[in-house]
Amino acid sequence: MGSANLSQDTLAEHLLELSLKSGAEAAEVYQSRSLSRPVLFEANRLKQLETSQSEGTALRLWLNGCPGLMVAYGSVDPQVMVERALALSQLNQPEPVELVSNSHTYYPDLGESVPVEVLIDWGKEAIALIRDVYPDVLCSTDWECDIENTRLINSKGLDCHYSDTTLSCYMSAEWVRGDDFLSISDGQTQRGELNPEKLAHQILQRLDWAQENVSTPIGRVPVLFTSKAADMLWGTVQAALNGKRILEKSSPWGERLGTPVVAPILTLYQDPEAGPYSCPFDDEGHPTKSLVFIENGILRNFYSDRTTGRQLNIGSTGNGFRPGLGSYPTPGLFNFLIQPGSPSLQDLIHSMGDGLIVDQILGESGSISGDFSINIDLGYRVKNGQIIGRVKDTMVAGNVYTALKQLVQLGGDADWNGACYTPSLIVEGLSINGKNN
Repeated sequence: MGSANLSQDTLAEHLLELSLKSGAEAAEVYQSRSLSRPVLFEANRLKQLETSQSEGTALRLWLNGCPGLMVAYGSVDPQVMVERALALSQLNQPEPVELVSNSHTYYPDLGESVPVEVLIDWGKEAIALIRDVYPDVLCSTDWECDIENTRLINSKGLDCHYSDTTLSCYMSAEWVRGDDFLSISDGQTQRGELNPEKLAHQILQRLDWAQENVSTPIGRVPVLFTSKAADMLWGTVQAALNGKRILEKSSPWGERLGTPVVAPILTLYQDPEAGPYSCPFDDEGHPTKSLVFIENGILRNFYSDRTTGRQLNIGSTGNGFRPGLGSYPTPGLFNFLIQPGSPSLQDLIHSMGDGLIVDQILGESGSISGDFSINIDLGYRVKNGQIIGRVKDTMVAGNVYTALKQLVQLGGDADWNGACYTPSLIVEGLSINGKNN
């Protein structure tokens, strides 16, 4: 199921040919195919093996400047797709045709597949490591190998494609002690190999920290967001850097290029060759590129698709992605990296004195305004630089932009949380509410 197979499929060429013969002045075809093999464990035991496949094709064409978008899944009747796309174009207003032209760049396939038997062994190993220490804990886990093929071809000569094989796992450990219920979860996404020992160690560490339930610290104390929880802050930052938000004037950073917007220890960027979320081209066919968004606290760049970039006079940054097959490309990120510091997580904890650790949260992250109020699903109290136990029924509130200006320290423990590569970090100025007895 490599990208060569997709590139040898003549459906895309057939759709383009029919579109142009039917009067369209331009057209593009976006194809996506995926094969997934998940291995599921439940209550410490292997539950099931699955194989799932999906295939989708999106045709976008312009007739008299008016766009028509048609999507089909599975087998496709090219003539029907073209006719429906043409009909839909009559319902839309004219727009500029935004297509990349004349590119036949070769992009190598990414990642390597692993056998199902290996996924099973990894799952058993992780569960065994946890239950050797905590035999009463119930573990559920999902280990998966995903192969995704992408091809984009248009009437201006663009033809690019590649295959991406990623490995992922997600594990939850549930510990019931009388009326007290504890759920700890973590995961990995990588290419080539997963590390069940590292995953088990991360969960064991948190089980150790949660031995005792303790009161919530009072007042404004330093708050440490682990790499798992820090993504809550970065979601707001990513929205503020979105070129579409700049055009809408909803981003507070719209007029701040070249000025400090966060603490000077922060550098934020994207890298098309970094980690399991690397990507050679966006959904418009532009090669992705390295881009520094914030350098030592100073705002340097926004990200955009082709249309947004034209309106902002910055061009495309290679960040035009489709939220779904039936959507137009819009500014999006394929990865987002925060340059880490050097202290270990333990060093950060020791440096806190008295404080609070946020490790898992409930609810949504902050909006573009930056204001947030979150319930802590899993958090710990630090006293005299040591974790003394788990806090319950605790909330943290504040503003993302203000918190990142009051960033105290960055850890050296950066890890992938989704497509965000972030270390743990300590911030001040947040409000904490919870039980204190």
